[in-house]
Amino acid sequence: MGCFECCIKCLGGVPYASLVATILCFSGVALFCGCGHVALTGTLTMLENHFSRVTSDHATLTTVIQIFQYIIYGIASFFFIYAILLLAEGFYTTRAIKKELQSDFKTTICGRCITAFFMFLTYILALAFLTIFCFTAIPVFLFFNMWSTCAAMRSPDANITSPDSICVDVRQYGIISWNATPGKACGATLGDICTTSEFYLSYHLYIVAFAGAGATVIALIHYLMILAANWAYLKSAVSTHEYQDIKTKDDQDLEAEARSKEGQNSSSYS
Repeated sequence: MGCFECCIKCLGGVPYASLVATILCFSGVALFCGCGHVALTGTLTMLENHFSRVTSDHATLTTVIQIFQYIIYGIASFFFIYAILLLAEGFYTTRAIKKELQSDFKTTICGRCITAFFMFLTYILALAFLTIFCFTAIPVFLFFNMWSTCAAMRSPDANITSPDSICVDVRQYGIISWNATPGKACGATLGDICTTSEFYLSYHLYIVAFAGAGATVIALIHYLMILAANWAYLKSAVSTHEYQDIKTKDDQDLEAEARSKEGQNSSSYS
């Protein structure tokens, strides 16, 4: 076998649909985890510097952010392993299909059960990450409101006579306690916050993390469709081969019976 035929054979065994889903999953999880982790750190820094200067007023928020960051570590590790397992399952199914085309199809109940288990688990993970995707929109919305308020203040068409009356109070969102000082930013102070690197970086990182969560949801739905198709194909292939085995056995029985009758007829004539 030449080099070209060997390459064609190897490329024919690649599960391209699973490969695309794996790349999309890796990219989405990397964007969500990496950008989300840095954005949470920037948000905490911004709150400590401008909205809650007393540590005890935002101690709960600090703990929650640290928990979220540890959860991000777990999500990144889990999905790295899980995506590789799903890609391996895609290779297994592709190989099984090629063997069927070569009339050498072999699969077990265990293999079909593994595919069904991955399909169920992927469905649960898709629902979970869809929830994460929705929750990721909350900081994007909050930062967008703050950014649009600052943009309205800087606009020459705004005609604002009293800029100090325009405020953003983060206490109303339940992020920090009502006792936090100052708790809100108004006028020029608000404009200065919008120009800080913490605000600018965190805002855009939340947007990228939101997009990464959406990409991960799409990847999981893609995986789910692949697994469902693989499971249905394996089940159909097994049923087809069982039917062919039964038909082959019946044909052999009929052939043996016909030969027996021919032998009886030959002995009666003699």
